[in-house]
Amino acid sequence: MQPGGLDKARIRAERLALRDTLSVEERREKSLAIAQNGTHALKRFSGKTVSGFLPIRSEADLRPLMDMLRDGGMRLCLPVILDRETIVFREFARDTQLVKTGFGTSGPDEDAAVLEPDILLVPLSAFDGTGQRIGYGAGHYDRAIARLHAKGLNPLLIGIAFDCQEVPSVPAQEHDVALDAVLTESGMRYFNGRTAE
Repeated sequence: MQPGGLDKARIRAERLALRDTLSVEERREKSLAIAQNGTHALKRFSGKTVSGFLPIRSEADLRPLMDMLRDGGMRLCLPVILDRETIVFREFARDTQLVKTGFGTSGPDEDAAVLEPDILLVPLSAFDGTGQRIGYGAGHYDRAIARLHAKGLNPLLIGIAFDCQEVPSVPAQEHDVALDAVLTESGMRYFNGRTAE
């Protein structure tokens, strides 16, 4: 395990356990607040492609936000895990049929167009006030972000979390890519000046 890996594993377990204590009703209310905050913050990106995700376990439910973004003129896609190493982003139109896509998730089938997102809504287990995040440990998003960067693309990276998932500090490694912003029930918080795009 890499240096900091044990700390990340402990922080991940603690924050996910805390998130799990939120009731279904609390998660629903907080998810609706995330939708309102996200719609307001992202309305200037009309016409862009946004990758969301469907909730697993006790994650925030982004379906209300994705509906609002679609209504606001954005093209949506969802991550689909092809194998242990690869995520692709398939178009999520209003009438898209969803299938099981691995890691407990659902997404569009292979008939859906593969898109390159301008904005990536990123699930996480913990985050800090500098935009560092801890994922779920499989590295899917890290590899997907690296693949987009290798193509010369620089999507806006927005972590999605509840306030209870914030920690004082995430032990970041040199290869870790910081988020540009985090969206929670309290609002959108930016970290590195990409708000003017």
